[in-house]
Amino acid sequence: MIYSPKTFISLVIIALFTSFFSVKSDAQDLAILKYKGGGDWYSNPTALPNLIKFCNENIETEINTKPETVEAGSTDIFQYPLLHMTGHGNVFFNEEEAQNLKLYLESGGFLHIDDNYGMKDYVVKELKKVFPNQELKELPKSHEIFNTAFKFAQGLPKIHEHDGKRPQALVLFYKSRLVVLLTLESDLGDGWEDQEVHNDPEDVRLKALQMGANIVKYAFEN
Repeated sequence: MIYSPKTFISLVIIALFTSFFSVKSDAQDLAILKYKGGGDWYSNPTALPNLIKFCNENIETEINTKPETVEAGSTDIFQYPLLHMTGHGNVFFNEEEAQNLKLYLESGGFLHIDDNYGMKDYVVKELKKVFPNQELKELPKSHEIFNTAFKFAQGLPKIHEHDGKRPQALVLFYKSRLVVLLTLESDLGDGWEDQEVHNDPEDVRLKALQMGANIVKYAFEN
């Protein structure tokens, strides 16, 4: 791949940064990933605060109760072991952003993408820029992420109907470590939101929060 001079310089700066720093192994914070393309990366504003509160109360985390927002191309992402990404529409990573995310994931980071309905095709295409030689694969129900703090014998829970299809957890690995989790036909984030936003029953919200806690625990410990 041939890069423009500006892009090449940016990649050199990122590479130098990550040669001295990796994702903080002892960090217990998460951030919202802001991306270009026009998609609503800011959707579900009450979701992460509620998930953080649940985690701090149930799985002994000490996460900052107000999640930060970081941009895909910023070195700030290396401060967080877990990035959360959501939305309904278009997603776009330029060359610098894709390379930055790749280095972040290879350095110990974890990216959870929760399709809030309508972002799948866009984000799948952009992930090919990050790991061009990989295809997303479905995670088996037996995987550790479904069996950490809370047990999900059937795998990813169904929270919202969307197209009425079964929920799927699609993943990418780096050197056998799970680094990208794309949750589809589930909409965990809607389940994490304040109850009055979607009027979900408490048992459904609890399943969403428990699955979210599993993701957080897995990302922090692996």
